[in-house]
Amino acid sequence: MTDPGGSAPAPDLLLFYGGTFDPVHNGHLAIARAARDRLHCPVRLMPAGDPPHRPPPGASAEHRAAMLRLALAEERELCMDRRELERGGRSYTVETLRALRRGRPCASVALLLGADSFAGLMSWKDWRDLFSLAHLVIAERAGSPLGDLAAPLAAELEARGGADAAALRRVPAGRILRLQQPLSGESATRLRALIAAGGDWRRLLPAAVAGYIDHHGLYRDGGGDGGAGAAPL
Repeated sequence: MTDPGGSAPAPDLLLFYGGTFDPVHNGHLAIARAARDRLHCPVRLMPAGDPPHRPPPGASAEHRAAMLRLALAEERELCMDRRELERGGRSYTVETLRALRRGRPCASVALLLGADSFAGLMSWKDWRDLFSLAHLVIAERAGSPLGDLAAPLAAELEARGGADAAALRRVPAGRILRLQQPLSGESATRLRALIAAGGDWRRLLPAAVAGYIDHHGLYRDGGGDGGAGAAPL
């Protein structure tokens, strides 16, 4: 990839954006686009199969992956990464990164996550090991919780923060970049509640995803699969 500031190719950066994407919505895409444009690299959106830090997803893994594929069809340098869906078992981020490192020990790897997720990082499995496995790119908005972190997280942010795109490419892991991204009010929780209540929800996600939800009757009863079988992938 060519750096916009010059003609020399920029070193590779593997950037992963994990989540349940239940369903994928405009806010997810805004974060991914902002990271792509700031870091000048593709973003790999990685749906979790069995996330351990929240209740079970409302829609099956295959439905969520199908919606994500539709959402990314017209997006530049945004793609889906199925490794957590295909691995099976609980989707622990640290295990995903360890598996990745076995094949790419020297690659520069970054994990994109929201400020709320970073604020809860201490509840993640082996959370301190994440810093030896990847950089963290924290998407934050006005009112994000980074000013009121638990002391261990605040110390990590102080020690590792201030990175820019070039810094993430110089070393394989261990830095933190704070990404200011456009204010967006969408949340998957709110979307599922709107769909179940028959509210105004279609404008909050890509048209193709809205059509898929309608076609399969997802989230209508507050759940996910609407009695439909998993979509083929």
